[in-house]
Amino acid sequence: MAFEKSVALKDCLYSYEVNPNVKKFTLKDNTFAETKVGNFELTRLLEEIPNSGQGFLLKIIFNKDLSGFKINITDKSGLRLVNIFKSEDQKIIQQKFYFLMDSLVEREIFIKTEQ
Repeated sequence: MAFEKSVALKDCLYSYEVNPNVKKFTLKDNTFAETKVGNFELTRLLEEIPNSGQGFLLKIIFNKDLSGFKINITDKSGLRLVNIFKSEDQKIIQQKFYFLMDSLVEREIFIKTEQ
């Protein structure tokens, strides 16, 4: 998956795009880790029950010049993409995803647009 300026996950209520004001230190302050190739990566386990170890892996990666990013939600192994938005059974997981993304919007990392 290539880096993009705007990402709309399937069945998600919102699309997200890179905020032009985003800075590298802002990403680091928000627990993005710099990879060996210079990209910035945030990994979170979206769990229905906290500290259960059961959930879906959210990975957000910015390229090194902060012009593009990608978002993946996978199974815990990180190998298979998962759509957490297609089922009402995943309501708590969806709320945790939106909460995390809203915090990144507040910190001027993303701009959120309703689909």
